[in-house]
Amino acid sequence: MKVAAVNRKASFNYEFIETFEAGIALQGSEVKSIREGRISLKESFAEIKDGEAFLVGAHISPYEAANRFNHDPLRERKLLLHRREIKRLTGKIREKGYTMVPVKVLINDRGRVKVEVALARGKRLYQKKETIKARDLDREVRAELKRSRR
Repeated sequence: MKVAAVNRKASFNYEFIETFEAGIALQGSEVKSIREGRISLKESFAEIKDGEAFLVGAHISPYEAANRFNHDPLRERKLLLHRREIKRLTGKIREKGYTMVPVKVLINDRGRVKVEVALARGKRLYQKKETIKARDLDREVRAELKRSRR
């Protein structure tokens, strides 16, 4: 599987409870644009409306060679999940205040585009500060090890 895009902010802003893979209904020009890596998951989220899951806010740049049949870059795209998965997710989102956040966009071996979506809970400010502190400490340790090897 080839990773087309990663939502780096998601792991900083959210604590992932569970991740799952969903197909996504795309137009041809969108698939070609994703294969070129021209997709951004920044500020995007998934929501459930009328028993169907949708990816909202993901930006897929227009494909230059698609002329007048190009797609709208910010349109809502349907996520392809089983009905029982959607029902389970709907219950958890309502009950506990979770949200669904796209984490990665993948292209599998057969050329299909998949989205890895996480059931997530927002991090508090102190949790974000702890994450930053741990990242800085890890960076310092790696730099020190690198210096000691010389």
